[in-house]
Amino acid sequence: MDEHSKLTRRESLVAAGGLVAAALIPTAAEAAGSGPAAVSSGAISCVLSPELTQGPYYVPNERVRRNITEGKPGTPLELRLTVVDASTCKAIKGAAVDIWHADAGGVYSGAIAGNAGTNFLRGVQRTDLKGLALFKSIYPGWYQGRAVHIHVKVHVSGSVVHTGQLFFNDGLTDTVFARKPYNTRGTRDVRNAQDSIYQGGGSRSLLRVIRKGTGYLGTISMGVRRT
Repeated sequence: MDEHSKLTRRESLVAAGGLVAAALIPTAAEAAGSGPAAVSSGAISCVLSPELTQGPYYVPNERVRRNITEGKPGTPLELRLTVVDASTCKAIKGAAVDIWHADAGGVYSGAIAGNAGTNFLRGVQRTDLKGLALFKSIYPGWYQGRAVHIHVKVHVSGSVVHTGQLFFNDGLTDTVFARKPYNTRGTRDVRNAQDSIYQGGGSRSLLRVIRKGTGYLGTISMGVRRT
């Protein structure tokens, strides 16, 4: 599917319904327990993640691994992606989180992207008891017509329960892109507000990013439906 194509009817309904990615509130969860009652009381904040188009560069059956850098240069980026049940806010153990993104030059790996035999900056991790999947990567680069983003799929019991894209604050991206190797490509042509996919729910899929060493740590909690 072309990333610039219109959302499907289902995706449009999800975006219009205000279904968002939100983080668990651990202290409240511990105090009030989990389940629908805790959700309805407001002790736990957890709702469905917005469905966003898969894009053209998905490659199925990727390797299960935490470090997906493959030696690609760029600002270090660690990702902590949590998967929870949108109905109960309980962590989902054993979910397969599948991510892929462009390198600092805006290039994707994989045969579909014209790089047969490569698999840099893509991989799969299984969530732990806390629903957490960890990845070691680099800050994505940009390519024409798109804001900076990371693609994500979540599989539970062999079924895809979420397809989305994760975004970054534009100010942070400006800071990263002022340094090598990103600053050798000129100014990116699309920021978040102009991105057609971001407009369908990307503001609700912004990673929370903090500095970590010489790079960054990005986190988000994705509420999904098991079926």
